[in-house]
Amino acid sequence: MSDTIQRASGSIKRIGALFYARNLEFVRDRAALVWNLVFPLLLVIGFSLIFSGPPKPLVQIGVLGVLPAAYQPLQRIPLLKLIPYDDEGRGQLKVRHHQLDLLLAPALSRYWVNPDAPQGAMAEYLLRQAVPVSLHKETLSGQAIRYGDWLLPGVIGMNLMFSGLFGVGFVIVRYRKNGVLKRLRATPLSAAEFLCAQLLSRVLITLVVSLLVFLVAYWLLGVPLLGSGWLLLLIALVGGTAMASLGLLIAARIQNEELASGLLNLISLPMMFLSGVWFSLEGAPPWLQGIGARLPLSQIIEAARAVMLEGAGWQQVAGPLAQVMLFALVCVALGAMLFKWSAK
Repeated sequence: MSDTIQRASGSIKRIGALFYARNLEFVRDRAALVWNLVFPLLLVIGFSLIFSGPPKPLVQIGVLGVLPAAYQPLQRIPLLKLIPYDDEGRGQLKVRHHQLDLLLAPALSRYWVNPDAPQGAMAEYLLRQAVPVSLHKETLSGQAIRYGDWLLPGVIGMNLMFSGLFGVGFVIVRYRKNGVLKRLRATPLSAAEFLCAQLLSRVLITLVVSLLVFLVAYWLLGVPLLGSGWLLLLIALVGGTAMASLGLLIAARIQNEELASGLLNLISLPMMFLSGVWFSLEGAPPWLQGIGARLPLSQIIEAARAVMLEGAGWQQVAGPLAQVMLFALVCVALGAMLFKWSAK
């Protein structure tokens, strides 16, 4: 029993020493430190300023279910866009947040409109002029969600992805190429301890950076937080762990920095555009939406947006978080199995 405790204690000490050394290395790299702290915040502020003008003149009407023949004239109105919805609650939430001008339920002969929305009255007028059907009107109230508010979770998720992939994957490949791993192999440090220290170090860094970026945006830009801040912090923790785990898996055997950079970009760039960082995929083809929805970054961003902008609780985000955690466990297990110390 005492031998087991001593071995566990020695393992924790080695992980702690490597964890401290990796964090110190990151802090001393001022270029990386500034990039991880300043770049995400500049993106949020920049896009908030660019898209802070009046809303687009396009009228958007959400449609629940199939559009009957009596409602077909709506499709011939040039400045009107019809968006199909299967979930009434989600459509109503869009109306509350001014992200949808009107929600129509043809089967119920009912529609919902936000009287405070700039284009709600226009959407209601077009609907009543084009459709010769008696409809019941219901009003919904809520605060408008700005593009900067919607963008912030995407930027934080993108930062988690790049920091996890390149901050772990690229660094391990560089260690292997420079012979650092070969020297570490001569120490009592095991592969599992080394990978654990790298993972913990990067997760801590990404968590601190994400928290700072959110707090600055919250205080300076007034972004909303309708849900639990602790739940949002947990989402960032799970997301950072998943992205760092993927970086571990990619760097398990790669010996060349150029190859590592190419693979990391090959994974990160499509994931960034398909995960809803900059724009929603609602208008994309269904097969492309299906691919994007299964990406771990998509689940992280959607969970964060649900907590921030919709006030979602633990139950609403438990499913996506469980999938991301399973993804992280698989990546860590495969990375530990495939890990190679030397470049030969």
